[in-house]
Amino acid sequence: MKTSMTWNKKWTAAIVRYAVLLIIALLMVFPFLWMVTTSFKSMEEAFRYPPSLIPDKIHWENYRKLLAALPITRFFLNSVKITTLNVVGVLLSCSMAAFALARLNFPGRTLLFAAALITLMVPWQTTLIPVFIMFQKIGWKDSHYPLWVPAFFGGGFAVFFLRQFFLGIPRDLYEAALVDGLSPAGILFRIYLPLAKPALTTLGVFTFIASWNDLLTPLIYIDTLEKMPLTAGLSFLQGQYSSDWPMMMAGAVVSIVPVLLIFFASQRVFVEGIATSGIKG
Repeated sequence: MKTSMTWNKKWTAAIVRYAVLLIIALLMVFPFLWMVTTSFKSMEEAFRYPPSLIPDKIHWENYRKLLAALPITRFFLNSVKITTLNVVGVLLSCSMAAFALARLNFPGRTLLFAAALITLMVPWQTTLIPVFIMFQKIGWKDSHYPLWVPAFFGGGFAVFFLRQFFLGIPRDLYEAALVDGLSPAGILFRIYLPLAKPALTTLGVFTFIASWNDLLTPLIYIDTLEKMPLTAGLSFLQGQYSSDWPMMMAGAVVSIVPVLLIFFASQRVFVEGIATSGIKG
């Protein structure tokens, strides 16, 4: 009897737990579902009251109007270029900096790591104007350089994230490689980076999403419409007095699809990287 009551309590607790998780998941997914369905509605349906989730008729013309209103293909290619360079720059520069801070002994190592952490505490808005003036002085205004060149100079979060992972790799492996004649650079690229695939994938996904969704930076530095990345370019669909909301939702769907594809393609390694990067060995 007691065993039966125990099992009933466990099943009841499990049902309640999964019901709560299901409700939370639905609340998080619903805005995305609404965005997708609205992209297929007419303007009348989008503002109908009471609102309906499913459109009466699929309006593919919202996507055709989107392609006709703005150079979406050019925006997309700009985003691919900028995002790819950002991912490569962050992974390359921050992996080298993190390896040096984790394994190399040199004067000022602790001070440099502290400086990297301090950058995480400084709001990026405080450096916005000085950095803008610097890029303007060197003639990079209205170009893509300010959007990706800083990635090749590292970042506090990325350095900290990879350093924690490298510290989790046994130091004996590093010392054995030195005995075998490998240089520190050889150890990094032949041993540490292959072992750090989960952490690199996680950092790459973080960087991809941040770069792809960046709205403010392109609007600050770029003046020419054709040079805009996708997220910033779609902001021009917003009218001063009225907007075509179904067409704007179509643009949002186009913008979010690459992010979803990247995340789902790397989900397993992404979760593994988050789970292991905070473990120090």
